[in-house]
Amino acid sequence: MTNENQKRDAASLLRQARVQIAPHIFYLVGLSHADWQRLLENPELSPRADARFMLLKDEHEVTLLLEESDWSTMRHAAREAKVEGGFRLVTFDIVLEWTVTGFLAHVTTLLAQAGISCGALSAFSRDHLLIKQDELARALRILGPHVAELC
Repeated sequence: MTNENQKRDAASLLRQARVQIAPHIFYLVGLSHADWQRLLENPELSPRADARFMLLKDEHEVTLLLEESDWSTMRHAAREAKVEGGFRLVTFDIVLEWTVTGFLAHVTTLLAQAGISCGALSAFSRDHLLIKQDELARALRILGPHVAELC
């Protein structure tokens, strides 16, 4: 498939997507493996069962995406953590098969052309972006004409 066809397919999928904004502020937290182990030993420091969160553990660090209230609960136990806050979680509510190429590239290009920084996250069937709260309104104005619905 040519780049032009991929771009057209990604644009077509984006036009079918509903964009949902999680109501909470999120924090991205980078922990050492040792700090992560200490958190695991204290279940009261875990994210709430009904909260949205994401965890990625690789050979370098453990990264958590947490709602602000969950980060507030655990931050005293993770003083050495690298922390970036003030994010909103933007979800593209369209099921994307693993054969789809260029969807996030298309979305992030639209935002990059407007000078809006974002972080991309992929779940099994949907893609998400982390966008700073102070950039959210502008990001939604950019995405609005390209999506089925802003929720």
